[in-house]
Amino acid sequence: MLDASKWPIFSILEQGDLEKIKKICVFGSSGNEAIYITNDDEVYAIGSNCSSCLGLGDAHSSFEPRKVDVLCKKKIVDIAFGSGPHVLAVSKNGEMYSWGHNGYCQLGNGGSGQGLTPTLINTNLQGKKILRVACGSHHSMALSQEGEIFAWGQNNCGQVGSGSTTNQPTPRKVVAVIGNKMALSIACGQTSSMALLENGEVYGWGYNGNGQLGLGNNVNQPNPCRVQQLQGVIISQLVCGYAHTLALSDEGSLFSWGANSYGQLGTGNKANQVSPSKVPMNGERMVEIAASHYAHISAAMSETGKVFMWGQCRGQSLTSPMLTKFTCTDDVFSAFSSPLVTWRTYTIDHVKGFSIIESLSKAFDDPITSDIKFTVEGRDIHVHKSVLKIRCEHFSSMFQSCWDEDGRNSIEVSQFSYAVYKAFLQYLYTDQVNLKPEEAIGLLDLANAYCEASLKRMCEQIIKKGITTENVAMLYAAAVKFEAKELEDFCFRFALNHMTAVVQTQAFSQLDDSVLKEFIRKAAIAGAFKY
Repeated sequence: MLDASKWPIFSILEQGDLEKIKKICVFGSSGNEAIYITNDDEVYAIGSNCSSCLGLGDAHSSFEPRKVDVLCKKKIVDIAFGSGPHVLAVSKNGEMYSWGHNGYCQLGNGGSGQGLTPTLINTNLQGKKILRVACGSHHSMALSQEGEIFAWGQNNCGQVGSGSTTNQPTPRKVVAVIGNKMALSIACGQTSSMALLENGEVYGWGYNGNGQLGLGNNVNQPNPCRVQQLQGVIISQLVCGYAHTLALSDEGSLFSWGANSYGQLGTGNKANQVSPSKVPMNGERMVEIAASHYAHISAAMSETGKVFMWGQCRGQSLTSPMLTKFTCTDDVFSAFSSPLVTWRTYTIDHVKGFSIIESLSKAFDDPITSDIKFTVEGRDIHVHKSVLKIRCEHFSSMFQSCWDEDGRNSIEVSQFSYAVYKAFLQYLYTDQVNLKPEEAIGLLDLANAYCEASLKRMCEQIIKKGITTENVAMLYAAAVKFEAKELEDFCFRFALNHMTAVVQTQAFSQLDDSVLKEFIRKAAIAGAFKY
C-alpha cells in the first residue's frame, strides 16, 4: 500500500496529518513541492513555492502545510504540473483551474503574468466538462467529456497542435487530422504531445528530435500525426516521459519509443528509437504503465501484480525491465525517480492497524475458531456462520433457525471448484479477490448464482485483464450468460478491434447459435461489414 510519507517532502508531517490525506501530487525540480487533498476535501500545499506554484497567493515557501482556500470543497479529481512549474487542477464537476508560472501563456487565461492563486479557466471551454489535464514543460492540454482535446501555452515546436509555432494564450481545440474523432486520454512529454483515440489509434505532435512521436523520423510536427507503426495494434494506455513514450496494448503488450540515453525504453540498449519497439517482458501480460515528463524512468505492472522498473533509477541506468518488490508503480517513483515526483494524482488507501477487515481476514479458514466447514473437492474450508450470514444474503437465508437446529457443521459443495469457492468465502472476509483472470469466470458464475452484485463487478474487472483474441469469444458468451453487461460490452469492443483473428479461433466456432447471431448483428451495426 502506498504511504504518502514515502515521499521525502511528506516525511516531516505528523502521523495524524498523514492519515487525513486522500490524494497527493508531488512535483518540482527536486520533488520539493506538493499539493494534497484530505478526506474532508480540504486542499493543502507544502514546499518551495517556485513561481507561486502552490497557489497560496504569495511566493513564500513553507514546510508547514498551508490551505489552498480556492480549491477547498471543490472535489478535485486530477492535478497536472509543468516545469515552471505551472499547475492545473480539475474538479469532479469538470471545472479547470490553473496557477503558477505563465511566461509562455501555459495557464490559458489569455495573459502571461504569474498566477498566484488557482483561477477558473473558461475561455473556449464554456459548457465543456473537463475530465483530465496534462502538462508539458510549458504547455498544457485538457480532455473533455466529449473526447475533445484542448491545448495551449508554449508552441515553439508545434506542441499545441495548431499548425503553427506561435504560442497559444487560451485553450484551443485540436482539430487538424484528428477532426471529430473521440480521444480517450492525453499525455505530454517536455515539448511534445500525445493522444489516444477511442478506436485505439495513437497520435503525436510537437518536438520530435529524439523520435518521441514514434513517426519513424526526427521531424517536429505542428499538427497531429498518426503513429503508423502501431496500425493493427489497439492501444489502451499511453504515457510520456521527459522525451520518451510508452504505450500498452489491449492484449498486455508494451511498446516504447523516443529518447533512450538512460535505457528508459527497456530495449536492452541506449539507442534512441524513432518508431515503436516492443519491450520484452518475458511473457508477462502488463496491465499498467507509468512515466513522467519530469524524469527518464519507466515502470509497469503485470496482471499478477509484479512491478518492473527501468531507465534512470537514482543515478543508475537500467536498460531492461527489472523486477522489484514494490506492489504498485507509484512506489517506483517515490523511491527511484529523479526527481522524486508522482506520475499521476494518487489516491491513498488508508488501512489502519488491526482493522475489522484485518481481524476478519485472520479468522478466515481457521479451524480453531470456526463453527462450520465447507468441503469442496475433498478439501475443507473453515468459516463462521455469523460472518457468512452478515455478509451474504444467500447464507443468511440458508442458516435459518430450522437449519441450525439440525446441528450440522459441515456442508459439501459440488457445483463449484475448490479454488473458486475458497476465493468466494475469502472475499466475504476480506472484500478482496485473489484469482487469475482465467479462474475468475467460475467466480462470476457463482456471483451470479448467489446474487452478489459487488463480487460480480469485481470479477468483471479481473477478467478484463486476461482477455485475448483466443478467449474473448468464450468470455463474451459467459458475460451474456451471466448478464454481466459491462464485461459483455468490453469483450465485444475487443473482438471488434481484432475481428479477423477472433473469427478464426476455436472459441468463436463454438459459440451458441443465438449468441453468435446476436454478436454478428451488433458487429454489423458497428460497421464491421462495410464491404
